[in-house]
Amino acid sequence: MLKRCSLPILSLLLAIPFSVAAQSSSAPHLEKKGDVTQLIVDGKPYLMLAGELLNSSSSNLTYMQPVWAKLAAMGLNTVLTPLSWEQIEPTEGQYDFSLVDGLLAQAREQHLHIVFLWLAAWKNGMSGYPPVWVKQDTARFPRVMEDGNPMPILSTFSPALREADSAAFAALMAHLQKIDAADHTVLMMQVENEVGVLGAARDHSAAADKAFAGEVPAELMQYLTAHSASLNEELRTLWAANGMKTHGTWTQVFGDTERADEIFMAWQYARYVQSVAAAGKAAYPLPMYANTWLAGEDTPPGDYPSGGAQPRVLDVWMAAGAAFHGGLDMESPDLYASGFASWCKRYRRPNNPLFIPETNGSTAGAAHVFYALGQQAALGFSPFAIDAGLHGGAWPNQEAYLKGQTALADSYHALAELMPLLTTAQAAGAVRGFVLDKSHPAVDFTMNGMTVHVRLDSIFGHSASSGYGLILAESPYHFLGVGRGFDLSFTPRDDSAPRIGLASVVRGHFINDKWVAEERLNGDETDQGNHWRFDSRSLSIERAVLYRFP
Repeated sequence: MLKRCSLPILSLLLAIPFSVAAQSSSAPHLEKKGDVTQLIVDGKPYLMLAGELLNSSSSNLTYMQPVWAKLAAMGLNTVLTPLSWEQIEPTEGQYDFSLVDGLLAQAREQHLHIVFLWLAAWKNGMSGYPPVWVKQDTARFPRVMEDGNPMPILSTFSPALREADSAAFAALMAHLQKIDAADHTVLMMQVENEVGVLGAARDHSAAADKAFAGEVPAELMQYLTAHSASLNEELRTLWAANGMKTHGTWTQVFGDTERADEIFMAWQYARYVQSVAAAGKAAYPLPMYANTWLAGEDTPPGDYPSGGAQPRVLDVWMAAGAAFHGGLDMESPDLYASGFASWCKRYRRPNNPLFIPETNGSTAGAAHVFYALGQQAALGFSPFAIDAGLHGGAWPNQEAYLKGQTALADSYHALAELMPLLTTAQAAGAVRGFVLDKSHPAVDFTMNGMTVHVRLDSIFGHSASSGYGLILAESPYHFLGVGRGFDLSFTPRDDSAPRIGLASVVRGHFINDKWVAEERLNGDETDQGNHWRFDSRSLSIERAVLYRFP
C-alpha cells in the first residue's frame, strides 16, 4: 500500500522538538537504575535474547513466514531485522509500509519482538540500500571522492541527503507509532549500519576539503574540554600531543595524520546519524542506537569504515549528540573480534549502555551471552545470521552448526527463565558472568563480602575444556547459578572469619517465574560438599545455600 505524506505535514513533523514529543511511560524506553541502564517494556525490565537475520531474509514475507516459529523455538524473544530505504520509499515522497505491517503481523503470531535496522544512506560503509532515485542523482546526492574519483559511498556533505533520509525515517516512525504504540512489538531502532568511509581515511570532495581546512567546530572543542578527564585515552593522547588546543584547524588540533581524518569523519557521520535519529524520535521516541564495524588496534582507517563510532572516537559521537540534540541513546559494537570482554568494557560507559547487535552465534555466542548480560549488564545480545540453515538444506559445517545452535538455544531458554531475577540483580550489582577456557581457567570476584572462586570444573582428574555461566546473589547466603563446565567455592575475605560451606545445592527450573526443584545434589555432584559444580555435559540452573562454621 502506497501512502503519500504531504510536505507541509512532514515539515511540521520534523520540526517538533524532541523534548515536546514526551516519551510515554508505556512505550519501550530506557531507565537508569543505579549504575545500570535497562530497557523497560510494558513496565518491566527486559533483556533482548535476540538474533539478527541475514541481510535479505526479511525482504520477502513468504520467505519469512516459516522462519518465525523456528526462531521462537530457539528461545529468542527478539529479532533484529533489516528494513531498507529503497523498499519503504521507492518513489520520492510515496511510502510503502506493507512489508513493515507484514513483518509485525508475523512476529506477533509467535509473540516475538522486533528491532528494525534502518538501512538507508549507508550499510557496511557503502551505499547499496538507498532508492534508485537517490543513487542516480549525483548532483543532488554527491559521492565521497578519492583521488578525484567518485566512490560508491554517499557523502555526508549533502544537506539534501540528510533531509531525504530524515524524512523517510520520520515517516516510518510515525507509521510505527500509529500501528504499534499499543502492542510494543518494536522495541528499538538501529539508525543506518556500520557507517564510515571504506577505502579511504576521509572524504576528499571539494566540500569535505573545505571543511577539513576550516576550524574544528566549537561544539566539539567545548565538549572535549568539558570532558577531558574522562575521554578515551587514545583520543586524549592525540589531542595532548598537539598541544591540547581549544581551537584551530583539524590538523592543528589533532595532527596531520589519518587519525585526524578519522576524527573529522566521525564528527560528520555522527552529526548526520544523530540528526536522522532525532527526526525519527520526534515522531515516535523509541530507543535508538548506531552500530559499529570494529577495527583492529593498528588497522588504518579506510580498511574499516573511517568515522564509525570506534572506541577512540566514541566521545566525538557523543559530542555531536549533545551539541545537536541527537536522537541516539547508545553506540554499539558489532563484536566479532577476539577479546570479547575487552570490547564490552570499552563500550559500556556511564553514558553509553552496552548492547551487542551483531556477534558470533553458535557455541561462542552460547558462552558470551552470560558474560554480556551477567558481567556487563548488557541490554541484549544478538548473534548475526540467526536464520542461517532454517530453510533446510546443507549448511557449511552442518554438524558443528547444529550443535552450536542447540547450545545457543540452551543458553537462551535458561536465561529466559531467570529474567525477572536477573534484571533485578543487574540493577543491584548482584550478578557476575564469566567465560572460561584453558587459557583463562579461573576467575575470582567478591559477592556479599565473600570471595567467590570460579574455575573450570575438575573431578577425578578430569577437567572441562571450557565453561561459562553466571551467579547472582539472592540474599547473603542464598545464590542462584546457571551454566556449564565450572565449579565454585567461597572463602571469607577476612582470614579470621568463620569458614564457609555448602548447606545445600538444588537443581531445578523456573516455570511461570516460580521455582520448581528437581534434584537435591550432594556427593560427587558437589565434590563431597567442597565445590558447587556445574557439569560440562549439560547446562543447568541451580540454587545453593551457604553456612558458616569455625
